[in-house]
Amino acid sequence: MNSSQFPLARKNGLVIQEVPNEVLVLDLNSNKAHCLNETAALVWKSCDGNNSVSDIANLVKASKGAAVSDDLVWLAIDQLNESNLLEARVQAPFPGTSRREALKKIGLASMIALPIVASLAAPKSAMASTSCFCDTNADCTLQAGCSPVCTGSNGSCVAADPGASSKTSSRS
Repeated sequence: MNSSQFPLARKNGLVIQEVPNEVLVLDLNSNKAHCLNETAALVWKSCDGNNSVSDIANLVKASKGAAVSDDLVWLAIDQLNESNLLEARVQAPFPGTSRREALKKIGLASMIALPIVASLAAPKSAMASTSCFCDTNADCTLQAGCSPVCTGSNGSCVAADPGASSKTSSRS
């Protein structure tokens, strides 16, 4: 079995959320988020290591009810490669052809949306945990990276400032 003909979608180290007409994928290894449109998601889900590119084209065709070429699947696989969403790198057969030229060729012949994988950098978990919410001081101490004092007014953890009362009184 040649991996270029039987691509395998990566599943480890990913958080996957399906929403209507898209699949959102957070890559925990690279801290990147990827949004796969419906066509790209269908191709990615069909990359099970047993389906050939032609098989994947037929599965997408059956799902979408429209003609799908192998070139369209290869375009999706090329984007999945770029986003590191396949187990092994797969070389798309567009030798001497730019992605833009392949898009033009496929776009004119396709009756379905072109596959799109949009990616962006996601905040590292340490940065994501900087918003600390609480009801009590105990909540603050249980959250890593949070200050130890819970403010009752807005429910957020703040640093204890022992000089706050003297600063306030010196302003009056």
